[in-house]
Amino acid sequence: MTRLRIDLQDLLFGLFLVAVATGTLVATRNLTVGHAADMGPGYMPRVVAFALMGFGLFFTGRGLWRMRVGIAPVQLRPLLAILASVGVFALTAERLGLAIASIVTVILASLATREGRVVETIAFAILLSGAAVLLFVKLLGLPIPIWPR
Repeated sequence: MTRLRIDLQDLLFGLFLVAVATGTLVATRNLTVGHAADMGPGYMPRVVAFALMGFGLFFTGRGLWRMRVGIAPVQLRPLLAILASVGVFALTAERLGLAIASIVTVILASLATREGRVVETIAFAILLSGAAVLLFVKLLGLPIPIWPR
């Protein structure tokens, strides 16, 4: 008796991507596509759908020809740290301002790993916060408060 060489997780993920891409193509079939120089409303959804279709076909093919490789068990610490950092940013960006909310977000996200060092984390948080303020507020001109009101 031979064992099937199917990685069910990759196969199902690939089929899911193909299904989402197919659904997008069907849903946008009546929109004008246009071309790269004159994009219609259906241009980007179709481009993204075809890219998604390509990834889906890749994962489907890989799932059919590769032995099952197990996925590592979910680690609770990184999951909670990242979720908390995103949630805290969403809740504090307007009240505390982009600068402080970004610093707090990076520090919370750094709790996802045990390898982080406090000084490096704070330096990176300050640098990233400054870059976010420069990009979003100064260059793009978005109406986001930088500091608390």
